[in-house]
Amino acid sequence: MNELLNAWPIALALIGTGIFAGILAGLLGVGGGIVIVPVLYFIFQEFGVSAASAMSIATATSLATIIPTGISSVLAHHNKGNVDVDILKLWGAIILLAAVAGSLIASRVSGDFLTWMFGIIAILVSFNMLFRANAAALFDQLPGRLGQSLMASSVGGLSVMIGIGGGTIGVPLLTLFNVAVHRAVGTAAAFGLLIAIPGVITLLLVGDKPADALAGTWRLVNIPAFLFIIPLTILFAPVGARIAHSLNPRQLKKAFAVVLLLTGIRMLIQVAS
Repeated sequence: MNELLNAWPIALALIGTGIFAGILAGLLGVGGGIVIVPVLYFIFQEFGVSAASAMSIATATSLATIIPTGISSVLAHHNKGNVDVDILKLWGAIILLAAVAGSLIASRVSGDFLTWMFGIIAILVSFNMLFRANAAALFDQLPGRLGQSLMASSVGGLSVMIGIGGGTIGVPLLTLFNVAVHRAVGTAAAFGLLIAIPGVITLLLVGDKPADALAGTWRLVNIPAFLFIIPLTILFAPVGARIAHSLNPRQLKKAFAVVLLLTGIRMLIQVAS
């Protein structure tokens, strides 16, 4: 009975995470990982998990949630013709290999190191949303094969290590090189699957369950969090989309960018203290 009573606060917190991530995804078009990772990071700590363990579990769990939502997203973008097959052919295998390599590294480095990475990338993403949301492309076209290979490696390796899909890093990178934003978003959705699937498999094979992990954690993936977040994110994303039609999207993105900036700073302060 005591275990059941203790599980209720965790369940309610996970329900709130799924609703929050779904609404934000619909409101702003942001990937779930950039929301789910920091929320789980702080929630797990509230229930006695150390900061380092919380980050490792949050990262792997976030990757797991990307798989079912990513499949739906890729199909929707593909049906609209927004997945660039040529980019995917060149980038796909490199992203997949980089995701495996990044997962192996993530399973061996400390959660504090992953927190540093997430905090820094979150701050950079927030700056991009605040200052370059409607800026013109800096380059007329994508670089040659070597340059694109380096870009693909960065998208796959960095994204998998901090538990996000392909959009957070991939979309700004592609639009920087004059790829149309809708095409960049659709193609990056496919990147997300190439990141999440090998990333989760690798972490489940080689990751070690932290001693202070919550019940229901398999290796580095918290199964209850996965099961709560997936249906609620899918259910509430359309709610966020409907709300977005009655609000100013530019102001919403700036508000989220400020929240993301503060979140990144808070994570860096915590890991540094």
